Amino acid sequence: MSASARALGHVVTEPGDRSEGEAPGFALSDGASTVDTARRVLRTESEALRLLADDLPEDFDRVVELLLRTQGRVIVSGMGKSGHVSRKIAATLSSTGTPSHFVHPAEASHGDLGAVSEGDACILVSNSGETAELSDLIAHTRRLGIPLVGVGSRRESTLMNAADLRLVLPPAPEACPMGLAPTTSTTMTLALGDALAVALMERRGFMPENFHSFHPGGRLGARLAKVGQIMRGPGSLPLVGPDTPMTETILVMTNKGLGVAGVVAEGRLVGIVTDGDLRRNMEGLMGKLTREVATWSPLTAPPGMLAAEAVALMNQRKVNVLFVVNEDSVPVGVLHIHDGLQAGVA
Repeated sequence: MSASARALGHVVTEPGDRSEGEAPGFALSDGASTVDTARRVLRTESEALRLLADDLPEDFDRVVELLLRTQGRVIVSGMGKSGHVSRKIAATLSSTGTPSHFVHPAEASHGDLGAVSEGDACILVSNSGETAELSDLIAHTRRLGIPLVGVGSRRESTLMNAADLRLVLPPAPEACPMGLAPTTSTTMTLALGDALAVALMERRGFMPENFHSFHPGGRLGARLAKVGQIMRGPGSLPLVGPDTPMTETILVMTNKGLGVAGVVAEGRLVGIVTDGDLRRNMEGLMGKLTREVATWSPLTAPPGMLAAEAVALMNQRKVNVLFVVNEDSVPVGVLHIHDGLQAGVA
C-alpha cells in the first residue's frame, strides 16, 4: 500500500486478493473511520472560522465603508475554487442591496475588462495572492484608479501588495489530509463574504420589503409578498348596496364565485353577506333587502399587509375571504384563502 493511499484511509487490493466479481481499485475504509474523517474536517473548518472571528482582518471596517461609498458596482473575481466562492459572494451582495457582478478573470483578459469601470470597486480573491490570471484585472484597476480589495492568506503577495485594502485570512490548515485541496481557506473566504454582506445590510438599514424586491420568487418571495400583490383586483369585487334586494345580491355572490358579497355605502365597505348569513335568514330570504341580512363592520385587510399575516388571520377567524380596503375603507380588491395557498403563502 502506498503512503498516500494509507493517509487517505483507503485499502488497495491486488488482483489476486479480490473475490470473483469484485471491482478493482480503492475500497472504502470502515464506517467509523469515515465518520471520524467527517468530524475532523468539520472541526478543522469550524476552528478556522473561530480564528477568523477572533482575528478579523484589520481592514474589514474600511472595506465596508468603501463598498458603502461605491457609486457603481462591486466587481468580484477569482480563479478556480476562489472563482466559485467569488461568484457566490457577488450573488449574496447583489441580493442584499449591494449591486455586484462576478467577472471571470480569463474572460476579463479577452474583452470583459470593459465591465470594470470607474465608479466601481473590485474584490479579487486568491488564497496564494499569486494567481496569474488576475494580473490583467489588477493592472486595469491600477490604471483607472478603481479601488482594489485583496482577499487571501498571504500578506506578502502580488495581489496584497497591489491592493488598496486587504482582507488577510488567519493561518489555518486545510482540512484536506495532504493540505492541497482548498477546503478550510474557501470556507473562511465564503464566511468572510457573508460577513461583509450582512454588515452592509445593517449599515444600509436593509428591510424585509427590500429583500423581497430582490427575491420575488420561491418560498422566500411568498413569505414576504403583500396582500396587494396576490389579491384579486377591482374587477373581481362582488359589491352591492344596503338596499339591494337579496334576489340580486345572491346573483352577485354566485356570478363572482366567492360565496360572499361586500356591502358598500358612499363607496365605503360597511358590511358583508356570506353563505352563513343566507342560512341564518332562510325564512323569507328572497323578499328581504341586503341590510336585513348583512353582517356589519366586516374583517378587512390593507393592501400593504403581509399575505402570510392575512392568511393566518383568515385561519384564526375561520373565514375564507377578506375584502382589501384602502385607508378610506374603499374596497380595492378581495383575497380568498385559496389565493394565499396558490401563492405558496400558507
